[in-house]
Amino acid sequence: MKAVHFGAGNIGRGFVGLLLHDAGYEVVFADVAEELIAQLAAADSYRVHEVGEEATERLVRNFRALNSNTQEAELIAEIATADIVTTAVGPHVLKFLAPVIAKGIVAREPGLAPLQVMACENAINATDILAKEVASQPGAAAGALDGKAVFANTAVDRIVPNQEPGQGLDVTVETFYEWVIDRTAFGGAAPAIPGATFVDDLSPYIERKLFTVNTGHASAAYFGYEAGLEKISDAMADQDVAEDVRAVLEETKQLLVSKHGFSNDEQEAYVQKILVRFSNPYLPDTVHRVGRAPLRKLSRNERFIGPAAELAERGVVPEALLGAIAAALRFNDPADAEAVELAEILASSSPADATVRITGLEEGHPLFNAVATLVEERQAELAQAPA
Repeated sequence: MKAVHFGAGNIGRGFVGLLLHDAGYEVVFADVAEELIAQLAAADSYRVHEVGEEATERLVRNFRALNSNTQEAELIAEIATADIVTTAVGPHVLKFLAPVIAKGIVAREPGLAPLQVMACENAINATDILAKEVASQPGAAAGALDGKAVFANTAVDRIVPNQEPGQGLDVTVETFYEWVIDRTAFGGAAPAIPGATFVDDLSPYIERKLFTVNTGHASAAYFGYEAGLEKISDAMADQDVAEDVRAVLEETKQLLVSKHGFSNDEQEAYVQKILVRFSNPYLPDTVHRVGRAPLRKLSRNERFIGPAAELAERGVVPEALLGAIAAALRFNDPADAEAVELAEILASSSPADATVRITGLEEGHPLFNAVATLVEERQAELAQAPA
């Protein structure tokens, strides 16, 4: 069995690639990072260090590596004979993978089982995004892909922090992980991946993860940044920050229980597990890494505005989420392009226009005025700050 995995970074090696390896697949890593691919091509193994409760070390073998930029023909040939294609590149990069994936699917010989394609990204229904991009490729027209590939959405969860210098290909990750896959896409022929969970309805699990793990993690980062703390575990050790994060997750729990039918006890147990994970002192995760890309995190269907808007539509004032949104608006990191852009939008737009541009909320939405007030307050702070 063979899997082609796009994205040979820490998540690719320490999560998706590891689980595919453990399931018995030969893994072909594809990436544009020339030095990383050269390291992988020259190595016969790397180690995944799982830290936290029941810490362990895993050895990964049986992999190869290809440069997506310079070895396209070889990559197409690998896709044409693979069983699975997965990605861990970021949702905005999927459109750049679509041409080579489409060519690989078209090149598959008749009689081969359909290629099973799964985008393992922090985005809702990321595989649908990839499938649409693949289908739009010139060579994919007129049924060229029919019967040759199936696309299944997934929800993924594992904290993989920035790595300490000198680790080489080795990766440090938390012990916890979750890979939930929509089994309905496979028509009874789902892949054998013992580390994954297959479900008939993925949407509740996607939103539970996004509105608990991602919302909570980013909240810890922004509240921690405001408190002048460096690491996420330090932030969670601060009583005030921990209480603020807990309040945010109490609001998202209320939404998830009401919307998806999770029991209150079930969701509370999930929240408690997440809070323990954030507090893991063995993960060298920083508020700057977790807080980066604030514009994406503040966008309409993402981890803050998404649940806050739904609560507002249900007549609930999401006070804790609004506090997290205010903290996100104050995030400032000159090394982060989105943080710089956020500051530029705040400096150059009216409160209403900035709210629309940052959050995607429409004027008249029940959440709009509350967020616009936070935006105006942040603009006033910036105007009073010394040059």
